[in-house]
Amino acid sequence: MNVMKRHERQIKKVCDFIDRNLDEEFSLEQLSQVAASSKFHFHRVFKSFMGISVMQYVLMARLKRASFRLAFESQFTITDIAFEARFESLEAFSRAFSRIFAQSPSQFRNQPEWRSWHSKYEYHPPTLGDSAMDIQIIDFTQREVALIEHKGSPKLIFETTAKFIDWRKATGLSPIKTSETFGIPHTDPNDTSDENYRFDICGSHNGEVPENTYGVKSSTIPSGRCALAIHKGSHDTIVDTVFYLYRKWLPESREELRDFPCFFRYLNFIHQVDECDLLTEVYLPIK
Repeated sequence: MNVMKRHERQIKKVCDFIDRNLDEEFSLEQLSQVAASSKFHFHRVFKSFMGISVMQYVLMARLKRASFRLAFESQFTITDIAFEARFESLEAFSRAFSRIFAQSPSQFRNQPEWRSWHSKYEYHPPTLGDSAMDIQIIDFTQREVALIEHKGSPKLIFETTAKFIDWRKATGLSPIKTSETFGIPHTDPNDTSDENYRFDICGSHNGEVPENTYGVKSSTIPSGRCALAIHKGSHDTIVDTVFYLYRKWLPESREELRDFPCFFRYLNFIHQVDECDLLTEVYLPIK
């Protein structure tokens, strides 16, 4: 294994360790041991790959979870969120949150500035290339769904997500605990302008969707053969699984694509598990 790959594996291992243990205390010496690297060099290697220090990564990972709590989980008080993020006081949490995101926790809870928030998370842990994935071919059964379209910058998709969550709560339809939740990316954010980007957020729902002010409407996800992969971890890196299907699995399988975009089924959510434990089914429609 060359030095670059070894460093990538070390950094990914440490990031995964941090993400799985956000409620614990960390030290540079401990994280160097996780990486099986000298503490005198590890922090420099980490920063050279990630652009931030390893202890800054710890802080940002905790604040990421706190951000989702603020935006989508009103049952948590800001004080609860501050202590969960390992701050000694609400005041210390508010200062740190405001310094990084230019919004206080209460301002973010009421009206999050998602575009600015995303700009703070433009780093990603290394991926390990096209490591083998378990791909199944399945017959997907048509789903009737309630659907909301997100159009515009992918950095604002959480605003549309919040509308869909509010619709679910207000109507009691397609409840998150007993219904399936899907995402359908119609365009690739890496090569699509913001004005042409579209992503549908769906929840299983039989029958017509009553007229509403949220923009939710009835639709279907068609039946047909699909290649199915399981993506483990952050939704920010789901593109790696999608690329694997297109770049490696599809040419080797000799299958042909069907006229419907790839789509996702979310098996759990950020308010249920740590981000590194998220599970998402990735479907590639084939003939």
